[in-house]
Amino acid sequence: MHILMISDVYFPRINGVSTSIETFREELIRAGHRVTLIAPRYGEEPDEADVIRIPSRGLFFDREDRMMKAGAIRRLLPRLREADIDCVHVQTPFVAHYLGVWLARRLGVPVVESYHTYFEEYLYNYIGWIPRPLLQAAARHLSRTQCAQVQQVISPSRPMRDALEGYGIRQPIEILPTGLREDRFGSGDRKGFRQRHGIPAGAPVCLNVGRVAFEKNLDFLLEMFVSVRERLPDAVLVIAGEGPAERHLHRRARELGLAEAVHFIGYLDRAHELLDCYAAADAFVFASRTETQGLVLLEAMAMGLPVVSTAVMGTRDILGARRGALVPEEEVSGFAEQVVWLLSDRGLHDRLAREARSYAREWSATAMAARMTGVYEELVDAEPVEDRKTATEEA
Repeated sequence: MHILMISDVYFPRINGVSTSIETFREELIRAGHRVTLIAPRYGEEPDEADVIRIPSRGLFFDREDRMMKAGAIRRLLPRLREADIDCVHVQTPFVAHYLGVWLARRLGVPVVESYHTYFEEYLYNYIGWIPRPLLQAAARHLSRTQCAQVQQVISPSRPMRDALEGYGIRQPIEILPTGLREDRFGSGDRKGFRQRHGIPAGAPVCLNVGRVAFEKNLDFLLEMFVSVRERLPDAVLVIAGEGPAERHLHRRARELGLAEAVHFIGYLDRAHELLDCYAAADAFVFASRTETQGLVLLEAMAMGLPVVSTAVMGTRDILGARRGALVPEEEVSGFAEQVVWLLSDRGLHDRLAREARSYAREWSATAMAARMTGVYEELVDAEPVEDRKTATEEA
């Protein structure tokens, strides 16, 4: 098959959507399919086979994200008609959604859309001057309208599927999380990472990896870590990633007296530095309220790193088995108590580390890509070739 993916975000922009696209593309290609991706151009990205970079501009409320030029995408239509596309897969709900649906109709092929982001909670962190009920209503209306324009919706978790059905969405929804690639089950340089970042060899280290954004609830982790330090004065919190909340969190760490205890280390190369970072930690801490899946939890587990995390939205699917993880409520003292227990009890830590590695292997990227192929094939087979030709001619 030849699948056309289209997204408003992709590497070098680091987030879960980029990771999901990359993982599925690589596994689908490995299985013998062709996958073409339309994504924004951020700067001078190197050429990559079957990745079409579109000129784009920054957004006033978040300079990390980009808006692709619609005209440049429309001009791709003759080229795509010659490419024998079987299916369009929309990954994000902005320019990519509207142009992805437009392309699918003119190519006469079915369109799938992945719902990666819990927008009714996400938006409030960026346009908080608008009353939350209005934002929630707008996000739900947009979701209903967009999902009605596609043949199949992909949800990365059961709670996200339930939320979409609660909005009144009636299109078929397939629960299909992003799988974990085998290269995530690696080993890293614990000692070297600690030396490079000035972390004492014997210090207990908590780690959070991901976009440094307001919706990730990192303020809670900082407040919680004050309580951890009261019990374990040499404990260190490492926050790996970049994002719009960095300045705020640096200031908040100083206000809480954590300036020396919290290491903001920015973006790490996923192939090497990030593995070293996981290896250098003793516990992975997480409290996001807006995850549609929480793939980073599985990445930590794959490295044998026990998790302490709340179970909200998509993370409930991963943490429901209670394997390799402690799952407290979002309450400072109770969460901190679980972190201290994990850092202080070597037997508990080692048991959860073994469970984590074993459990993460059950979330195979190869298996998830095979399921995604089945979704594509069912849609393509449901639309006879003659109907596709007619749709193309009418477009």
